[in-house]
Amino acid sequence: MSGLIGKKIGMTRMADEAGNYVALTVIQAGPCVVTQVKTDEIDGYKAIQLGYEDATEKHTPKAEQGHFKKAGTTGKKRVMEFQGFEKELKAGEIVDVTIFNEGDFVDVAGTSKGEGFQGVVKRWGFGGVGSRTHGQHDRQRAPGSAGASSFPSRVWKGKKMAGRTGGVRAKAQNLSIFKILPEKNLLLVKGSVPGYNGSYLVVEK
Repeated sequence: MSGLIGKKIGMTRMADEAGNYVALTVIQAGPCVVTQVKTDEIDGYKAIQLGYEDATEKHTPKAEQGHFKKAGTTGKKRVMEFQGFEKELKAGEIVDVTIFNEGDFVDVAGTSKGEGFQGVVKRWGFGGVGSRTHGQHDRQRAPGSAGASSFPSRVWKGKKMAGRTGGVRAKAQNLSIFKILPEKNLLLVKGSVPGYNGSYLVVEK
């Protein structure tokens, strides 16, 4: 799918045509530069590689410096491949938010907020195992029984238990583009997207 690399700016709200306020996420999508065009003849598949946000030469490995120099651009912090662009692109061309239209639906992928080590109630939505009756004074947020006794005499692999929460790749799907500000490369999409403000995102058509 065609798309762009960007950053999460934050959230805001605006009134729609009916006068109802809508929760919006502000995303700086691009501008991205085409760093490579992959073809069936050379690479075995078709794709467009996009780079986003300039990186210093110090933090760009020598091999990548040559790769970006071949495309006629500077080093980039984020590089990703996309498929399905409508028009043909060449290395060095700029791709910006004008590939989207207001009303389009997009998927936005990013890294979710890290919550640290959490119990089963917060991590999986468990309801707890009971009240404080019959001497149970500390069981409200406990997971309950983790396994059977004689068989299998162990805890099944993949059992939902307490552990590190968040900080994983997540995707919010079918978000409607409410407004586009092309002069600032901003997309305003309805709803929330994964990640902290300032984190990198991938916006796919």
